[in-house]
Amino acid sequence: MSSYYTADEVRAAEAELFTRVPAGEPMRRAAYGLATIVAAELRSRSGGVAGRKVGLLVGSGDNGGDALWAGSMLRRRGVAVTAVLLKPERAHAAGLTALRRAGGRICTDPAAALVELSGADLVVDGIVGISGRGSLRPDAARIVAGLAVPMIAADLPSGVDPDTGAVDGPAVRAAVTVAFGARKPVHALAAPWCGRIELVPIGLQLPTPDLAALEPAAVGGGWPVPGPDDDKYTQGVVGVHAGSETYPGAAVLCTGAAVAATSGMVRYAGTAGPAVLAQYPEVIATPDLAATGRVQSWIFGPGSGTDRSARDRLAEILATDLPVVVDADGLTLLAQEPELVRGRRAATVLTPHAGEFTRLTGREPGPDRVAAVRELAETWQVTVLLKGRATLIAEPGRPVLVNEAGGSWAATAGAGDVLSGVIGALLAAGRQPGWAAAAAARVHATAADIAAHHLGSGAAPISAGPLLRHLPQAIAHLRA
Repeated sequence: MSSYYTADEVRAAEAELFTRVPAGEPMRRAAYGLATIVAAELRSRSGGVAGRKVGLLVGSGDNGGDALWAGSMLRRRGVAVTAVLLKPERAHAAGLTALRRAGGRICTDPAAALVELSGADLVVDGIVGISGRGSLRPDAARIVAGLAVPMIAADLPSGVDPDTGAVDGPAVRAAVTVAFGARKPVHALAAPWCGRIELVPIGLQLPTPDLAALEPAAVGGGWPVPGPDDDKYTQGVVGVHAGSETYPGAAVLCTGAAVAATSGMVRYAGTAGPAVLAQYPEVIATPDLAATGRVQSWIFGPGSGTDRSARDRLAEILATDLPVVVDADGLTLLAQEPELVRGRRAATVLTPHAGEFTRLTGREPGPDRVAAVRELAETWQVTVLLKGRATLIAEPGRPVLVNEAGGSWAATAGAGDVLSGVIGALLAAGRQPGWAAAAAARVHATAADIAAHHLGSGAAPISAGPLLRHLPQAIAHLRA
């Protein structure tokens, strides 16, 4: 798994590192990694390194020192380097000396920064590091707003919170972010601000993370695949209660996703049976729960309604000892009657978007989405998948998992119905609920990306139909 560490965890690991290595060594390691990546970026963008021009935006403290040391190393490669000191009196002394000795230009007047940086091929953001909080200060904000060249962030984009990814004002939007020693939550939670992430190891000894991401290979390697002795029952039988005569599409999407996610069998219970069978004749459809037969997981909610009858069907499903995925209308019902789910012994996966999360808890997720999703999971003793570009999955007593989709192709009506179907299929196959939710989110995002490229979409979201049709290709891609 990829691991993410808070600012406090990284500072503690740095303090321990300082006891093992000579003074200044961690900064020089970070700076060397930063300079190497800047040089590679110059080469890929401009065809060379020597003779290129790089600007440094330098704040106070160690983040500015990283940028200054990296600038001195770039100078030795023939790069013209200009450092704009936003707080000249607090600039990192050793880094500043190194840059001056290497022949770098120094600008101590922020008002002249845009003129000094004119013609730069790249600008390094060394304004603030993991100790910084809040948006850019006025001088820095003015300079960043006036730049029209790609920026490479040292450790994290300045103005973006390192632990929550929150942006509450002017901030750097980087093309590349060079993470020193460890990835921080910002790198997953605010990916559009970070650009491509490059990790530079500096020798930190880090604890078990509280935030992590499944690697694509782990998703593909753990996906249920039929063995020589498997049959349709041993591969997982999924029960779906979704859709209605008014909203049959939700039933089709959710059931179709369970089929595409390699379930051994899918049983549908509800009034949208004819629409489901028209698309998926392999599904066993019945009008009510009593006639469904044996299943190994349930999915309830997409298009199911919120009347008394729907509430009773949800209560009946939650009274079983089977894993249950609750989405959409099911979440609305739980917000009204949370005791239906609290205290269940079997796995329960809730899949809210931000608005549904607010209805469940009485408050918005807020800027610290990781803390919010963890609190709901612990309080209700369920697994919670909070949707978003950075989807978060929390289950009691385990690290929160994050899936950064890499885009917003799946931000479309019906995409959540597809996601619920995939989670239900993995639960029926015996996968642990947090893993099932995180793996489903990864496959879902991959299918959306493949569909978008197949359709030639620009920046617009795709529809749920193409996403569903590309699920098998996404699974195959991750298993390759």
